[in-house]
Amino acid sequence: MVLAVGLIGSYFFVELFVGIAIESLALIADAGHMLTDVVALSMGLSALLLSRHGRITDSRSFGWFRAEVFTAVLNAILLIGVGAFILYEAVERIGGEAPEIPGATLVIVALIGLAVNVVVMLLLRADAKASIAVRGAYLEVLADAVGSVGVLTAGVVTMTTGWRYADVVVAVLIALWVVPRAVRLAKDALKILNQQAPDHIDVAALREELLAVDGVLDVHDLHVWSVTTGMDVATVHVVSDGDYSRVLHQARAVLTEHGLVHATVQVNPSADQSDCCEELTW
Repeated sequence: MVLAVGLIGSYFFVELFVGIAIESLALIADAGHMLTDVVALSMGLSALLLSRHGRITDSRSFGWFRAEVFTAVLNAILLIGVGAFILYEAVERIGGEAPEIPGATLVIVALIGLAVNVVVMLLLRADAKASIAVRGAYLEVLADAVGSVGVLTAGVVTMTTGWRYADVVVAVLIALWVVPRAVRLAKDALKILNQQAPDHIDVAALREELLAVDGVLDVHDLHVWSVTTGMDVATVHVVSDGDYSRVLHQARAVLTEHGLVHATVQVNPSADQSDCCEELTW
């Protein structure tokens, strides 16, 4: 992550300077997106450090694990903002005279930018599935790589045809490619903040498996949610008239099979046995 911040941050200034110098909206769009990469990588790095090394206290029993999720939301907002700005600038240019852009300069800058993005993607790819913060940063860099390909295409078209609007069209395509992915990232992060059940866990099937445990009469108050990527949590009450220790053990096994290691299971006696038996909780 630190190396990625250094690489992307350094090349951001190159793209921005060249984009302003030759009035290329596509390069400025790509530079703006690189800036969001730097911010996203920096926030992601901070979130990871907080979640892994932040102190757990009585008032913060989960530590700073949610820092990654908040980072992903901010990351998505930045991406949407950049996309909206580029679309606005593109409309302004379409309505007026498009500047003459040197195609060779676009090609050279885009090729170097693409190489930087590919290196950073390789650095982040392994951890992108394990952390929503890293995934947000990885998606940023991936989108930026696509942007570099777009700028390269604009440069080639400009060199071969002299069409001035190639730069504007590519800038619009970059924005339209980035925004839906930003919305998807925000949706995933907001689902965690809203404590919705993660997509990879079928809550209905989980309930049926708990009901199928020998001695379980009923399952209620089943709640499944995610604290952050890779940390799913569950609570459940099961009603039983059998061997409570065995029921507790088997219910724990069912939850563990679904990846729910952080779970609380309460075994309640049936109505017929509520006067003579105590509840068991794990």
